[in-house]
Amino acid sequence: MVTDFHFPGQKSKYTGKVRDVYNIDDKYLVMIASDRISAFDVVLPKGIPYKGQVLNQIASRFLDATADICPNWKISSPDPVVTIGRFCKPFPVEMIVRGYLTGSSWRTYKSGKREICGVPIPDGMREHQRFPEPILTPTTKAVVGHDEDITREEIIQQGLIAKEDYEIMEKYAIALFRKGTEMSATKGLILVDTKYEFGKGQDGKICLIDEIHTPDSSRYFYLEGYEERQAKGEQQRQLSKEFVREWLMDNGFQGKEGQKVPEMSDSFVNQISDRYIELYERIIGEKFVRTAASDALKRVEKNCNDWLLAHR
Repeated sequence: MVTDFHFPGQKSKYTGKVRDVYNIDDKYLVMIASDRISAFDVVLPKGIPYKGQVLNQIASRFLDATADICPNWKISSPDPVVTIGRFCKPFPVEMIVRGYLTGSSWRTYKSGKREICGVPIPDGMREHQRFPEPILTPTTKAVVGHDEDITREEIIQQGLIAKEDYEIMEKYAIALFRKGTEMSATKGLILVDTKYEFGKGQDGKICLIDEIHTPDSSRYFYLEGYEERQAKGEQQRQLSKEFVREWLMDNGFQGKEGQKVPEMSDSFVNQISDRYIELYERIIGEKFVRTAASDALKRVEKNCNDWLLAHR
């Protein structure tokens, strides 16, 4: 779904990899989650049915559930694929919290490096092994191209974020990860790693923005059987976008120059959709209710307009 709405008070529209974001009078942001999917910072050619709804509804639940830990931008979710929130100026850094040596951190470790974003990693660790304590490995927030690893010291020295602001973001990120870990465990899941984005509202307060604990921003393992698989050196069962990345890598694509995105069959697209819906049902604990695809744009536009007109 690609949107091109013109809401009352609209100042601008930003089209991200998977979301369209509308600025309303520098007061509200209307964030619409599409079915687009990205990997290696590239938007793949086919959308994934119901992905936008899954992302929006998981994020909405977690934003509500963690509001006592950290202020966040959400005000309302007037449609299954829409969140409307406070306008915030985003910080140019993503806070990535890792509880396990998995994915890109494992690929870095396997190459021989023993430090990620200035955080030392001990020798002798195995893939998918749990860190003694969650680690924070920030990256720059690239407008175009790949995000880049960066250390805490570099962020502060380069003036990307003031030291006092960064310390607040660190505290929030670790607390949010611990809460997400607790909530996931009650559903039989392990929150492996995730990213958080923060911004500063017009009142000067730092708050959580964008999504939280979704399969696009996070990786989950099944709790049942985790220890047994580790003991046998087997791969972990996981619910995340990582299997899409692995499929792309197996088919010769890592987002590098000159590489072509492999053709995604309809059956593979449906498999991805099923994985997203499965994660929703596991983490939320409710049956996923599919919204009608027909007239989706009209529905979204009406629901957003109704909310905005009522809150002008």
